[in-house]
Amino acid sequence: MAYWGGATAGGWSHQHYPSGGRPASGLKRSADGWDDEELGRPYDHSVVMRLLPYLKPYRGRVALALLGMLVFAAASSTQPFLIGIAIDEFVPSGDLAGLNMIGAALIGLALLGWAGQSLQQLLTAYIGHNVLLTLRTDMFDHIQKLSLGFLDRTEVGRVMSRVQNDVTVLQELLTTGFLTILADFAGLGLVIFFLLYMDVELALITFAVIPILILAIALWQTRARRAFIRVRQAIAVVNANLQENVSGVRVVQSLSREKENIRRFDSVNADNWSANVEAGRLTAAVMPLMELTVAAATALVVIFGGIRVLDGSLGIGVVIAFALFVQRFFDPIRDLVLQYTQLQRAMAGGQRIFEVLDTVPEIVDAPDAVELPDVRGEITFDHVHFEYLPGVEVLHDIDLQVRAGETLAIVGPTGAGKSTLASLVARFYDVTEGRLLIDGIDIKQVKRESLARRLGIVLQDPFLFSGNVRENIRYGRLEATEEEIVESARAVGAHDFIKRLPEGYDTVLHERGQNLSQGQRQLIAFARAVLADPRILILDEATANVDTRTEVVIQRALKRLLKGRTSIVIAHRLSTVRGADRVVVLDGGRIVESGTHSELLERDGLYARLYRMTYEQADSGDGDGRRSGEPTPRPLPAG
Repeated sequence: MAYWGGATAGGWSHQHYPSGGRPASGLKRSADGWDDEELGRPYDHSVVMRLLPYLKPYRGRVALALLGMLVFAAASSTQPFLIGIAIDEFVPSGDLAGLNMIGAALIGLALLGWAGQSLQQLLTAYIGHNVLLTLRTDMFDHIQKLSLGFLDRTEVGRVMSRVQNDVTVLQELLTTGFLTILADFAGLGLVIFFLLYMDVELALITFAVIPILILAIALWQTRARRAFIRVRQAIAVVNANLQENVSGVRVVQSLSREKENIRRFDSVNADNWSANVEAGRLTAAVMPLMELTVAAATALVVIFGGIRVLDGSLGIGVVIAFALFVQRFFDPIRDLVLQYTQLQRAMAGGQRIFEVLDTVPEIVDAPDAVELPDVRGEITFDHVHFEYLPGVEVLHDIDLQVRAGETLAIVGPTGAGKSTLASLVARFYDVTEGRLLIDGIDIKQVKRESLARRLGIVLQDPFLFSGNVRENIRYGRLEATEEEIVESARAVGAHDFIKRLPEGYDTVLHERGQNLSQGQRQLIAFARAVLADPRILILDEATANVDTRTEVVIQRALKRLLKGRTSIVIAHRLSTVRGADRVVVLDGGRIVESGTHSELLERDGLYARLYRMTYEQADSGDGDGRRSGEPTPRPLPAG
């Protein structure tokens, strides 16, 4: 669609928990169905199963990575066993050849483990980055298709967080953590096997500390989960507060709110500090607990193993191997505890990613949708009703026909439904009741892409994208030639100021075109519309924010732009309203008047009242060249 200016976005909302407080239990999803508060489970089977199709193209590399992981786990876990054999078999007998063989085997195992680990890490990084490349592309493609109604209800920051933060969290797991965790499990299994193989009794004594460790970790996990959720919520509130104050800095400074805003930011920042300190304490507590457990297990091995060595029932090499294996036994457990939070965050991130991909667009093509042919541009509202929220009707029984080639102006007080009416024509939303037809064809029965090619929209706040002036003008028509771009700029009076820019049409625009004036941005938006040459044009208060001189330039451009096109013009400028073929007045979501500018003034209804409210009568001899009684140009109330 030739969407030539402006954008809508939902407002930012957040909940502020009092300093030192905790979020309430039973966290609920927000209105859009997305949940940013849940930290996730260490393992979420549904997320893993959803990721498997993304791994399918790399199944050969996945198999090699798994092989490398197993080789590394086996090589590193076998070394203590060989050391025990050397001490018990070859040292007492002075078998130097046997010791040399064990030494060579240990070096060989180290090299083999290095090769396996290198293979695993290289392949995992390759697979992980490619999967995440596909995921980000799929998310971007899907978000582009989501309905405007959904994006109205969802903060831009939340959408950005899904595409950026959640994918990054998952990236950490896929590129570094996932096979490392599998290697830990494989190594743990091998260590248990070797311990039981060497001596079952001593192995069971070694395992005696595990129930205590499991109980301690379970208690830690409960507190850690709450703490990490609170950290996530606290930083979200800090970011929201920061974003709000940076975006609204002009209002902040104009009302001297700096001190109050600093006080409020200090409060939410203190909450964030408190949450992170608590999480830090819990993280700091778990590692000494692990070391204490390792020490206890080692002590049990030394005491009971030493007793058996003294009575001759056990070789000292076995005891030494057991002591080394205790370290290997708890290393995977230590790694799993350290990666517990990463696992939770990754699974939660994966869940939120698939929530995005599972969000169904509200506006979709019907199964039997057809291409919209070239149209004359007749628009018919056939008893249209519309509601954004169920049960809250915004438009009531709109019965209106816009003739092909007609310029229809829509005016009315704020909240009357003017922009909503225009949005229905563009099919940003579907009507709740009734039908909306173009040339007698219900727009629900045509493909949205073909409808978009027939429409152009210019909004009050023009949106310019990153890139240069040329790229913004041909944004909706990439095949346009240089001559066509320049001609469209000339047609709307933009060529002269563009040539005065430092690099002319190659001038790079700052964010949203902030290095241009409001009027210049609007002229570029009109140039885009001229270049696209839409059959139906919607102007949603497109001249509201420009100065009088720029308005004169735009009005001249409009004469060319509107000629021969069906146009819906939402306006509160007298010059635009007077130039319309017909004026429709909306109030409370209903059409209350319809006619030409002169006819509506004669009826002395709502339009006439709006006119009198906003157009003062000039005194005779006011010195500006107007006759006595001629109205001073002022805008009608914006809607």
